[in-house]
Amino acid sequence: MEDNIMNLVVVGVISWSTIFLLTRRVFPKLSFDFSNRVVSTIHATLAVILASLTVQDWRCPVCPLASKSSPKQMQTLAMSLSYMIYDMVCCLFDKQVKLDNSIHHLVSIVGFGAGLAYKKILFAVIFTFARMGGGPYLTYVTLVANNPFLIKAMALGLQLVSAFWFYKIVLMVRYKLTKRTSTKVA
Repeated sequence: MEDNIMNLVVVGVISWSTIFLLTRRVFPKLSFDFSNRVVSTIHATLAVILASLTVQDWRCPVCPLASKSSPKQMQTLAMSLSYMIYDMVCCLFDKQVKLDNSIHHLVSIVGFGAGLAYKKILFAVIFTFARMGGGPYLTYVTLVANNPFLIKAMALGLQLVSAFWFYKIVLMVRYKLTKRTSTKVA
């Protein structure tokens, strides 16, 4: 991995941590989770914007298949890797460490790291563009392209993690809607 990318990851971890600490200072009465979600929202917004700016041809966003990442794509990956490192450490300081959350972070960190090491971007697009909309198609394209095994494994792993989190979100929404409906009836 190039030195400037490693520096970007280190600066990124420090920046995400600083944003978290500033949020805690500005909103001292709000929860740890609130501050972490502020950082998460900033990261998600920034990741989508930066990933959108790195698409070379919108008629075929994943073309050319298995191509080397551009410098902007590498920077976007580094920014997301730095966020995942920050978030994993941050979650260790939360009330309870959750296994599914830890696996999510580890798979993501290894995936982003592999993307930076191999200078490939296809698997990372899953995180930045509609996890469940375009994600399965991108995973398929990554698996059938001439990519190293680690890239293929991380693409599949990231999609499975995305599907798991999508499932959890659907359950939560279903629970909230059921709870709201039962409250209105009573």
